[in-house]
Amino acid sequence: MLDICLLGTGGMMPLPYRWLTSLMTRCGGSHLLIDCGEGTQIALKKKGWSAKPIDVICFTHYHADHISGLPGLLLTMGNAERTEPLKMVGPRGLERVVTALRTIAPELPFPIEFHELSEREQDLTVGPYSIHAFRVNHNIPCYGYSVSLKRAGKFQVEKAKALELPVRFWGVLQRGENVELDGRLYTPDMVMGEERKGIKVTYCTDTRPTPGIAEEAKTADLFICEGMYGDREKAAKARENKHMTMYEAARLARDADVPELWLTHYSPSLMWPEDYMDEVRKIFPRALAAKDGQSAELKFEEDD
Repeated sequence: MLDICLLGTGGMMPLPYRWLTSLMTRCGGSHLLIDCGEGTQIALKKKGWSAKPIDVICFTHYHADHISGLPGLLLTMGNAERTEPLKMVGPRGLERVVTALRTIAPELPFPIEFHELSEREQDLTVGPYSIHAFRVNHNIPCYGYSVSLKRAGKFQVEKAKALELPVRFWGVLQRGENVELDGRLYTPDMVMGEERKGIKVTYCTDTRPTPGIAEEAKTADLFICEGMYGDREKAAKARENKHMTMYEAARLARDADVPELWLTHYSPSLMWPEDYMDEVRKIFPRALAAKDGQSAELKFEEDD
């Protein structure tokens, strides 16, 4: 199961009712954060979630509305007596940017491990999360992220019995580890069925629409995408500043045929996103104008 909360849905500047961009997921006690805009800590507090268990922070890019909340968050994590390493992922320049921001948060009781993205697409695993980063089209280097929970196949009891493997070793193989017994090596593939469908969330903001985004979202259970402008008259502004309108995001969701689209990263001029949703849903009926605190609990599919 994956808990997900869109902590902030604003772009450029915070508003009294809308914090800047941030998303958190939780799985089995492990927390993942994408972006850390101004107000992230307040949104976390309102949600009732803690910053201390965050294992990884992924940054789409280094514009202020996506990273300005980081120094305060790090101080809060340090004051909570966290000592475990914190991994950070982002485009090239990550360590330089974070080091500069830490001028006002210089002493932390935990180390930071940096993973800078240099390829158009890169994969990494942190805790239970499989993270796929993919380059998008903004006016500085920027990445979208797909966060997945993989799901192993079912344990095949009959195969284990046919191998005469003692029951005490079954759990070891289920965890993906090998077993060596009486000079023979037993591997998980000998007793596990085919990998089952997992859970996937694709998150994309600050970009022009590209076919690659729709392709990446095709297997997602939830697609969260920038819908910065609702006024059709601002389409030219979106093109100029390398952003996206709600209608362009809806077309990506339609092309990807995702179960649900959450729009986010609204311009401060977009006061009431819901006002535009009738037109958006003509393009993609399963679209939602997300608000701060928008949450979902994504579960694995039931087995037949």
